[in-house]
Amino acid sequence: MSAIRSAGLLVSTAIILLLAGCNPFSDARPMMDEYVERVGRVLDAEPELSEIPAASPIPRRRNRVLPMPELELGMLDFLSLYGCELQYVVGEKNSVMGKVMQPLNRLRYEVRFIRAAGECLKTVEDEELQDVLNQAIASKRESLPIAIWNASLGVEEVETLFTLAKGEYPVGAEDLLSDLARDTRQLNKTVAALLDQNLDVDLGFWGNVHQRWQAEYRAGQLINSSKLVATRLDDATHLIQQRLDSRPLCFNGKPNSQSDIVQGMFFSIYIGKVQPYLADLRRARRDLIEPLSELADMQAEVMPADFREWRRSALALEGHESAWANLDRAVERHTKAWQSLLEQCGLRPGA
Repeated sequence: MSAIRSAGLLVSTAIILLLAGCNPFSDARPMMDEYVERVGRVLDAEPELSEIPAASPIPRRRNRVLPMPELELGMLDFLSLYGCELQYVVGEKNSVMGKVMQPLNRLRYEVRFIRAAGECLKTVEDEELQDVLNQAIASKRESLPIAIWNASLGVEEVETLFTLAKGEYPVGAEDLLSDLARDTRQLNKTVAALLDQNLDVDLGFWGNVHQRWQAEYRAGQLINSSKLVATRLDDATHLIQQRLDSRPLCFNGKPNSQSDIVQGMFFSIYIGKVQPYLADLRRARRDLIEPLSELADMQAEVMPADFREWRRSALALEGHESAWANLDRAVERHTKAWQSLLEQCGLRPGA
């Protein structure tokens, strides 16, 4: 009997797992496809699934990294002769390891240089050295935004954050972005301070941000989802509009059996399944995409051309090319279509 029970339990478990795997509402793409299918079914229309526009990948690193201006070798040699801390900072840069600095270490070096040169300037009386120090500080402050860019949106790790190879943002996601959002907000505050030439900031956390970017891929998933959802909502809107342009769902504003079915699907699928996912996307956009967009915007003066073009689609919140503005427009069109359809039956949902 125990063997029979065990076999029955295994079969039951397999059936449950199979049914769970067939649940179209467990992932974004099958959910949105199923939604369009059901809209067509209840409206006696033939659904058509449009091709989802491909999202553009983030530009390659070679097209994002900016060349970093260097001080003249003679100036560095001159500065390295004096005994203040700047001598050791310059010495580190001239070492073998200093010649292959990663972007974040280069930013740290630039900040240390400006600080050390300023302190050195307070202690020297030689006018020639003072002049060289002032020139060096001015040059480093002028090129600091380039070092900041290379250490933020120019790093290799950001490519994982924005990869498009991990599908769409999960359905029913909970607390996936809290760490990423916190890191990005902290990074934005630090970048803003550095761009204001406030060098008294802690850069110790910055490397952890890069590590998290390399381990996550949520921004790319969100971009994929924005394309998917906007396209499928427009597909469903087209079906509703077809019905609006043909025979009414109801006559004289009186519900009927078909309108009951349509309304049931509206609440069970659109309100019950699709709307919560839309809410998740709005929340994720606020928590992650908007701070990343802000990070790019505050560095617009040095932003490479390839990144600027990509940003208009992936990060910009407004504009004709913006994936996020397009999603907002698709939601608005879809909401109005449903309102017009259900209004024929005196069932108009709230705006």
